[in-house]
Amino acid sequence: MTPSSAPENWSVFTEAEPEFAKTAEDRFGAFTHHVLATLRKDGSPRTSGVEVRFLAGELWLGMMPGSLKALDLRRDPRFCLQANPGEGTGMGGGDVRIAGRAIEVADGEAKAAYVKEVEPPQPFHLFRTELTEVVRTYVEGDTYLVAQVWRPGAPVRTLRRT
Repeated sequence: MTPSSAPENWSVFTEAEPEFAKTAEDRFGAFTHHVLATLRKDGSPRTSGVEVRFLAGELWLGMMPGSLKALDLRRDPRFCLQANPGEGTGMGGGDVRIAGRAIEVADGEAKAAYVKEVEPPQPFHLFRTELTEVVRTYVEGDTYLVAQVWRPGAPVRTLRRT
């Protein structure tokens, strides 16, 4: 199978790799705040805290009005999202990162459904995501560092290093 050039939403990833998707959702569900990387006007990276939601087959990013990360995504939709590692060095479930493009949802049924479910402070920016990569890195036993990598249209690749 050849990787697709078209990005996919969360439900496509969930259908293709249900166990991997559940692990990723569990990692993001363990904590409220995560780290979002966006690109500034000059192309340099910006990292910001963000809350995420998995609803109706989508991974959603909600942001305060006029926030720099929202303005970054309006200008250049590429992002990388990293799950909060939690306290200490255990990182139960591993390190999970998601890359893709964030598409702003201004109005309509999708935003209304999000508001009904989440009840965010108004006004706010809402972005749905199109995935280009999901990566999980974890330690297996005391022997291997394992990286699982999913890209649209391709099966998960698993790499092990000693």
